Amino acid sequence: MKQRQLGSHGPHVSALGLGCMGMSASYGVPDDAESLRTLDRAAGLGVTLLDTADAYGRGANEEFLGRWLRSRTAAQRDELVLSTKFGLRHDAATGRVNKVDTSAAWVREACHASLRRLGTDRIDLFSMHRRDPAVPVEETVGAMAGLVAAGTVRHLGLSEVSPQTLRRAHATHPISAVQLEYSLFTRDVVEGEMLATCRELGIGIVAYSPLGRGMLTGALASRDDLTAEDARRRWPRFAEENIDRNLRLVQAVRTTADSLGCTPAQAVLAWLLAQGEDIVPIPGTKRRGYLEENAAAAGIELGPEQAARLRAAVPDGAVSGERYPLAALERLGH
Repeated sequence: MKQRQLGSHGPHVSALGLGCMGMSASYGVPDDAESLRTLDRAAGLGVTLLDTADAYGRGANEEFLGRWLRSRTAAQRDELVLSTKFGLRHDAATGRVNKVDTSAAWVREACHASLRRLGTDRIDLFSMHRRDPAVPVEETVGAMAGLVAAGTVRHLGLSEVSPQTLRRAHATHPISAVQLEYSLFTRDVVEGEMLATCRELGIGIVAYSPLGRGMLTGALASRDDLTAEDARRRWPRFAEENIDRNLRLVQAVRTTADSLGCTPAQAVLAWLLAQGEDIVPIPGTKRRGYLEENAAAAGIELGPEQAARLRAAVPDGAVSGERYPLAALERLGH
């Protein structure tokens, strides 16, 4: 697997990382045995960036990764870049996120709780998942910087913030990466001021949901393919009134991918990789077959004309529905 650096201040990681959320939460029923085999296969393929968060399954995903990490030697652990996030808190009764907490006290408490669940002595990339606008980002990043000084965190990141917040945070302590949704379906979040700001400051971009939450793979034929437990049933782009239009766009992507001699998933990941060496997609999966398919995209080099054809398959404004439900949208971009 080729390597990329997360910004001028950050770690070297595999060109494609692995999003681990779906192994424990959101996307159907977990399959621990297959997920453990998938993590083993990821390590064998040279995938070094593993992404999780304390919010995924209310800590369950960190605990699951911790189980797998215990099977690794110290040398194997050192090859990994373990990324986790903090800031989303849950209602005890419903289990749903009901609060964003980025206070200095919670930064420290959340970090130590993540370390316990992961069973490790340090977090390689520790990121603010969402920001409480009532808390100065300087307070939050200052507390995060204290964890770097203590040796429990190596690098700092943010997720879904505004360019202005990113500048303030970076002035407090160097930020290595910002995690943002970026795919052929969601380009406006990154392209423009945010991308320019990241490149000016030397900050890498970790692109989450690079496969449009699975829709861009072409594996989904209709909303009926989603299990009752699948969280995507609550998301606007998968709603009855939107999904058919979006699946027609996926068919256009498939046609272009066929002409390139690869799968739709490989085409859209290769497209992201072609947007710059500072962009690292983290497609999520709990299946070895999908992992291997995704990893092969790192070996596909698209020329400008090929990348332009893929972009044209999903014209600006063509995607139907917001990328998150309203309550989650309100937590973005602060």
